[in-house]
Amino acid sequence: MPAVHPSITRRLLHRRALDVQVFARDDGLFDVEAGLVDTKTHDVPLAGEARKAGDPIHEMRLHLTVDAGLTITAASSEMLWMPYPGNCDEHGGAYARLAGLNLMKGFRQAVNERLAGTRGCTHLTELCQVLPTAVIQAMAGSVIDTREGDAAGNPPFQLDRCHALRRDGAAVAKFYPRWHTDAAEPAPGSSPGHPSQPQPIPDFPTRETQP
Repeated sequence: MPAVHPSITRRLLHRRALDVQVFARDDGLFDVEAGLVDTKTHDVPLAGEARKAGDPIHEMRLHLTVDAGLTITAASSEMLWMPYPGNCDEHGGAYARLAGLNLMKGFRQAVNERLAGTRGCTHLTELCQVLPTAVIQAMAGSVIDTREGDAAGNPPFQLDRCHALRRDGAAVAKFYPRWHTDAAEPAPGSSPGHPSQPQPIPDFPTRETQP
């Protein structure tokens, strides 16, 4: 069912666009360029001035370098458009504090601990939240092994992370038969009569670390 009735006239007020691009470097590392842009279809008063329709309210970027294990080795931010110039961009090198975090090991919680609220920019901190899945998608099947699981016998990391890829479902039965479980057999982390609960994502094998 559509979210809005198609016969109702409507007009666009606001658009938020997110963009994440991942680049493989010749030195074996990866650059992640993430951006957020907010625009409106009408003029708005902002910090004592009129921001014209179509001009960004926010345009900001995160720049990360990560290794093949998804640990951030360097990070910085850039603010091109903002509501309060000279204030919004005066958070120093706050987003350099992302360095050392791993995108697959408690990343979102660590970001909130380091940068939520007045410690950073609301929108840059929100932008961080999309990075794990975006970077995994970029590396899936090439850097990250999405087929065989790891050397410890754990299944591919994406299984039991969404409805389609639940281990007792048809998609896993067809495309990952080795890892399919019977509906009557509790999946790891669940108990009989209860749905499987997402578990912390284990270290996953990369092309560089597989035996």
